[in-house]
Amino acid sequence: MKLQDMIGLAVRDVEEGNEVGKIVDILLDSNWKITGIELESKSFFNNHVKVVAWEEIVAYGEDAVMIRSESSVEKTESEQIAHTFILGKNKIKDLQVLTATGTIIGRVSDVYFDQKMGNTIVALEISDGLVTDLIEGRKWLPCSDEMSIGENAVMVPAMSEERLQKAINIVNG
Repeated sequence: MKLQDMIGLAVRDVEEGNEVGKIVDILLDSNWKITGIELESKSFFNNHVKVVAWEEIVAYGEDAVMIRSESSVEKTESEQIAHTFILGKNKIKDLQVLTATGTIIGRVSDVYFDQKMGNTIVALEISDGLVTDLIEGRKWLPCSDEMSIGENAVMVPAMSEERLQKAINIVNG
């Protein structure tokens, strides 16, 4: 499943079935694990965001994410969040993907995780620009322990460009 597919999904509690919000972002740590989801918030000038920890998610599908209860939603300071997928100053989407030898192999356009493996990121979808994407299609790079998230780039091992594969939905749990 792609993280982009989760953006906009309704979040409901399993106790009452009430909708508690919609997902606006996914929270990640530096070990390529999903740590939670961020819900829409009505205040624009607040440095707090509404989040649900990954452990509070009971199930997720293509239509909704189910959480234990409405009390699973907590306010967190945005400064406390290590990385996000799409919003904020530490977002991963659109970061350059740079090899240890200095080769730029593209930008992060999406992130894959395998539902059977829980919250582990398994691959990055790499875009090499609109024209290349249209002609050749996007590629995906399997994650490895040597990959790290920097301030301005995702650092990957040398020769990672040889590990790129055509982006097809083979990681869809």
